[in-house]
Amino acid sequence: MKTCSLSDFMKALTPWLDDDYIRKAYVDDNGHFVLLFTDGVKNVFHIENCDDSRLKAILEDLKKKGIPVELSC
Repeated sequence: MKTCSLSDFMKALTPWLDDDYIRKAYVDDNGHFVLLFTDGVKNVFHIENCDDSRLKAILEDLKKKGIPVELSC
Protein backbone atom coordinates (compact mmCIF):
# COMPACT_ATOMS: atom_id res chain seq x y z
CA MET A 1 0.00 0.00 0.00
CA LYS A 2 1.18 3.47 -0.85
CA THR A 3 0.30 6.50 1.27
CA CYS A 4 0.03 9.78 -0.60
CA SER A 5 -1.79 13.07 -0.82
CA LEU A 6 -4.71 13.54 -3.19
CA SER A 7 -2.62 15.64 -5.58
CA ASP A 8 0.15 13.01 -5.66
CA PHE A 9 -2.43 10.29 -6.29
CA MET A 10 -3.96 12.23 -9.19
CA LYS A 11 -0.49 12.74 -10.72
CA ALA A 12 0.22 9.01 -10.41
CA LEU A 13 -3.15 8.13 -11.95
CA THR A 14 -2.84 10.37 -15.02
CA PRO A 15 -0.44 8.24 -17.15
CA TRP A 16 -2.58 5.13 -16.66
CA LEU A 17 -5.62 6.87 -18.15
CA ASP A 18 -4.11 7.10 -21.63
CA ASP A 19 -4.82 3.49 -22.54
CA ASP A 20 -6.86 0.49 -21.44
CA TYR A 21 -4.43 -0.43 -18.68
CA ILE A 22 -6.79 -0.14 -15.68
CA ARG A 23 -9.08 -3.17 -15.43
CA LYS A 24 -11.03 -1.99 -12.38
CA ALA A 25 -11.07 0.70 -9.68
CA TYR A 26 -12.80 0.67 -6.31
CA VAL A 27 -12.55 1.75 -2.68
CA ASP A 28 -12.14 -1.17 -0.28
CA ASP A 29 -13.73 -1.63 3.14
CA ASN A 30 -10.81 0.21 4.78
CA GLY A 31 -11.27 3.31 2.60
CA HIS A 32 -8.25 2.55 0.44
CA PHE A 33 -8.37 3.30 -3.28
CA VAL A 34 -7.60 0.13 -5.26
CA LEU A 35 -6.57 -0.10 -8.90
CA LEU A 36 -6.46 -3.45 -10.68
CA PHE A 37 -4.49 -3.52 -13.92
CA THR A 38 -4.82 -5.74 -16.97
CA ASP A 39 -1.40 -7.31 -16.32
CA GLY A 40 -2.53 -8.56 -12.88
CA VAL A 41 -0.89 -5.81 -10.82
CA LYS A 42 -2.89 -4.42 -7.91
CA ASN A 43 -2.03 -1.00 -6.44
CA VAL A 44 -3.59 0.09 -3.16
CA PHE A 45 -3.46 3.74 -2.07
CA HIS A 46 -4.20 5.37 1.26
CA ILE A 47 -4.98 8.96 0.30
CA GLU A 48 -4.34 11.09 3.37
CA ASN A 49 -6.36 14.22 2.69
CA CYS A 50 -9.40 12.76 0.96
CA ASP A 51 -12.87 11.98 2.28
CA ASP A 52 -15.38 9.40 1.04
CA SER A 53 -17.27 11.89 -1.12
CA ARG A 54 -14.09 12.87 -2.98
CA LEU A 55 -13.13 9.21 -3.47
CA LYS A 56 -16.59 8.57 -4.91
CA ALA A 57 -16.18 11.55 -7.26
CA ILE A 58 -12.87 10.15 -8.49
CA LEU A 59 -14.52 6.77 -9.13
CA GLU A 60 -17.39 8.43 -11.00
CA ASP A 61 -14.89 10.35 -13.16
CA LEU A 62 -13.04 7.12 -13.96
CA LYS A 63 -16.37 5.49 -14.89
CA LYS A 64 -17.06 8.35 -17.32
CA LYS A 65 -13.69 7.59 -18.92
CA GLY A 66 -14.79 3.99 -19.53
CA ILE A 67 -12.97 2.35 -16.63
CA PRO A 68 -14.99 -0.28 -14.74
CA VAL A 69 -15.54 0.81 -11.14
CA GLU A 70 -17.33 -0.32 -8.00
CA LEU A 71 -19.22 2.58 -6.41
CA SER A 72 -19.70 1.22 -2.92
CA CYS A 73 -18.29 4.12 -0.89
